[in-house]
Amino acid sequence: MKTIVQTSGKRKTAVARATAREGSGRITINGYPIEFYPIEILKQKMLEPVLMASEAVSGIDIKVTVKGGGVSGQADAARTAIAKSIIEFLKHSKPEQAEILEDSYRKYDRTMLVSDVRIKLPKKPQGRGARAKRQKSYR
Repeated sequence: MKTIVQTSGKRKTAVARATAREGSGRITINGYPIEFYPIEILKQKMLEPVLMASEAVSGIDIKVTVKGGGVSGQADAARTAIAKSIIEFLKHSKPEQAEILEDSYRKYDRTMLVSDVRIKLPKKPQGRGARAKRQKSYR
């Protein structure tokens, strides 16, 4: 029986869903290989969990679908989803290796495994934004 794992990651209003299964180590973002991602620094950010796992990821195909938010929020959400899917997949095949990798992810950056729930404050009435208010004139 083949192992298929589904995980998700969130950042601001972006939501990423990752599906991991046995394969040849390909990673796709919205149907395109991650190598073709246009913004280099965000591509490196999404590849961090893969680079830290090194040889453990060579037999895992990860398919990521990202919706909502901007490019940076989507990259962070995808990064979290990829890291979670690697850990969950390894828990089924190599539990001791998954434990070690999970600890290293937590020490390096906790947001790899925990979604960032911070969102923008909603706009209030009598103002231009969340905190700014209309100027008041006394004379």
